[in-house]
Amino acid sequence: MTRPILPGATLGMLGSGQLGRMFAIAARRLGYRVHVLSPDTNTPTGQVADLEICADYHDLDRVAEFARSVDVVSFEFENVPAETTEICQRYCPVRPAGSVLFTSQNRLREKTFLRDAGLPVTPFVAVRSVEDLTTALQQQGTPAVLKTADWGYDGKGQVVVRSVADAGAAWSTLNVPQAILEKFIDFECELSVVAARGLDGEFVSYGPMGNSHSHHILDISICPAVIPAAVAAEAIAISRAVLEKLDVVGVMCVEFFLTKSGQLLINETAPRPHNSGHLTIDAHVTCQFEQQVRAICGLPLGSSELRSPSAMANLLGDVWEGGEPDWVAALKHSNLKLHLYGKQEARAGRKMGHLTVLADQVQAAEQIVRAARTTLKRGSNIGNDVG
Repeated sequence: MTRPILPGATLGMLGSGQLGRMFAIAARRLGYRVHVLSPDTNTPTGQVADLEICADYHDLDRVAEFARSVDVVSFEFENVPAETTEICQRYCPVRPAGSVLFTSQNRLREKTFLRDAGLPVTPFVAVRSVEDLTTALQQQGTPAVLKTADWGYDGKGQVVVRSVADAGAAWSTLNVPQAILEKFIDFECELSVVAARGLDGEFVSYGPMGNSHSHHILDISICPAVIPAAVAAEAIAISRAVLEKLDVVGVMCVEFFLTKSGQLLINETAPRPHNSGHLTIDAHVTCQFEQQVRAICGLPLGSSELRSPSAMANLLGDVWEGGEPDWVAALKHSNLKLHLYGKQEARAGRKMGHLTVLADQVQAAEQIVRAARTTLKRGSNIGNDVG
């Protein structure tokens, strides 16, 4: 039996954004040390870690040095090269395994794996040329969504194709050697289940969360989602199957479309904590980041019980357009929690932080968090331009 990695040990994090930051905060609260490796300095994670190592992910000598200094390695985003995790695995466990990362970081590999495992996914076709795309559009119909196979997130690397005549322009827009064409889903809502799985197969889940997006970026998450209990139970069951089929040790998010006919379809997975799970920090007994620590260290998982209905609103760099946000005005809501990520420059579309509100009813929580975010931006009303 694998021995647990106990408090006092050193945890390694590949990637240095806000997810790594919140992981490091949870890890240090539990008594662990944290080392982070990324190509940047003074990062959100580095600001709270014990050691920040600035190195390229392809600098395998530095990666090996990093891996030798820690007891286990995890990651906070999907764009970590496979060779980086392979080097780390020579010196310590990588959790989730590099094989999970390899599957999830490529849409075509991911969808093929899930489909072959008998799990419900959006219909898709592999596309490697404009001829492939034209044929797929003729067979699958339009509208459809053409996505890059690799390195896509927050709506990047995808384009809606509304007719077969648009095939050439769409293929040129992506300008990649491989893509995936997915059927356009006329969905009722978007959901996500954040779940954790331990070394012994123990499983806990949060949600489902109800998600709404603006310009392809997550805008608002609510928990619990306003859906029938049977749909919620099915989403959790599918998510458990995903984690078990992939043999995940750690945290994974499974994102769903709920169609107008009531069918759940997996849109994508993320083998790490997820934006929609940020509200677990304040709304649940054990947050997604503590679960990540517990899972990768081989500890028992914590309770995922919901303390209170809640809503989370992302704070993008756009909020800073009129100057420093009015934090005092927002914090007049006594049941609001403010989380900022320590990023030095606010840019449009950049995730700078989030707000979470707890309330007796989820609809009230969403209403308050939207109103609070509106008060942040000086000189304009942003409450009407978010979905």
